[in-house]
Amino acid sequence: MGERRKIGRIDSNSTEFGGMKKEVFHFTVAQLIDVLQALPQNLPVLASGYENGYENFYHPEIVELKQVPENLYYDGEFQAAETGDADTFEAVVLQRVLRDD
Repeated sequence: MGERRKIGRIDSNSTEFGGMKKEVFHFTVAQLIDVLQALPQNLPVLASGYENGYENFYHPEIVELKQVPENLYYDGEFQAAETGDADTFEAVVLQRVLRDD
């Protein structure tokens, strides 16, 4: 376990990632595992998305959702449930950080 692994050009044991300090990222793998271990282990995990690229995400949270498989790809297969919706379920959601720049 103590050996250094390379992932692409990034040294996975480093505190810098491609010239960026760790503080630029909201979570490390270890931190995310700690948070997820405190949540119900049978819940599905979903991520918000839209367009392309990658973003940090907010603290994982449990959200009541519904499946809408007929949605277009950019609207997502799952949507936030509203009061009175049938066939809803809880999921852990990794909501991407929304930047306004």
